[in-house]
Amino acid sequence: MLNHGGRIQAYAKQYGIAQKEWLDLSTGINPNGWPVPEQIPAEIWARLPENEDDLIDQAKAYYQCEHILPVAGSQAAIQILPTLRSACHVAILSPAYEEHRHCWQVAGHEVVALESFELDQQIDMFDVVIVIHPNNPSGETFDRQRLLNWQQRLQMRNGWLIVDEAFLDITPEQSLAPFPCQHGLIILRSLGKFFGLAGVRVGFVITHPDLLKKIAEKSGPWPIATASRWIASQALADKNWQQQSRQYLPQHAQRLTELLGQYKLTPSGGCALFQWVKTAHAASIHHQLAQQGILCRLFDRPAALRFGLPATEQDWLRLETALQKVEQP
Repeated sequence: MLNHGGRIQAYAKQYGIAQKEWLDLSTGINPNGWPVPEQIPAEIWARLPENEDDLIDQAKAYYQCEHILPVAGSQAAIQILPTLRSACHVAILSPAYEEHRHCWQVAGHEVVALESFELDQQIDMFDVVIVIHPNNPSGETFDRQRLLNWQQRLQMRNGWLIVDEAFLDITPEQSLAPFPCQHGLIILRSLGKFFGLAGVRVGFVITHPDLLKKIAEKSGPWPIATASRWIASQALADKNWQQQSRQYLPQHAQRLTELLGQYKLTPSGGCALFQWVKTAHAASIHHQLAQQGILCRLFDRPAALRFGLPATEQDWLRLETALQKVEQP
């Protein structure tokens, strides 16, 4: 099993710092996510999930798409999709969220990591191409027409273009979700990042209904709890919160960029929810911050750190104070 961001309990034990004392900047999740109501209707806890609730309608309206399937987090789709094809050649833009590569390899496929300029030249060598847009962790973005051109070339050979848009909610105008449904174009969405609802485990697949039916069959009955469906519906319907978040998150991202730059950690890329810093001293900086109870995400290929957004002014001050104490060669 791969390691991911978070894992505060493990770091608390390793560094001898109580879990409640940590500032977790490792996940790229909105630290001021959608405010879940304290009072959830009592009957929800006793009711089995029903596809006839309003979740699908709310999701169609939010993503502006025609066909969509709720799944138990986009991770569920990441694990299911490789099982729906016989062994084939897969390209994934690198660096990338490692679960994509891992799941396709485990299912018996050959996976090659490429940079985007290489894919322009080599796409006809592959049956499946996976793009994370914006890329996690580098933040690289892709022109919609470029993605559609890739999809058209793949479609000619019954190939798939999988676009993981988990971090795209802040700039919905860049999404492929509103485009007419086509065979071989598969879009993954998540409520875990922009909405800050990673714990409800709700994601979506947007693609042709024939493929959605196969994914639903693999998912089994009741993949999403009733309470999670209710919370997801409420969050997708909250236009005021969405608009406010789209206004302030880019401002906070700029603030984080400037703060890191002051301490010789100028980001190499990022998006409104995280900044990515390539540095040969990533492991040392990660350790020094962890000694102060601050967790960022460490990468080793290439050596880099990913910083999420602090939630409060106190958290911003704590991060700055910790950065002042970090020693770099």
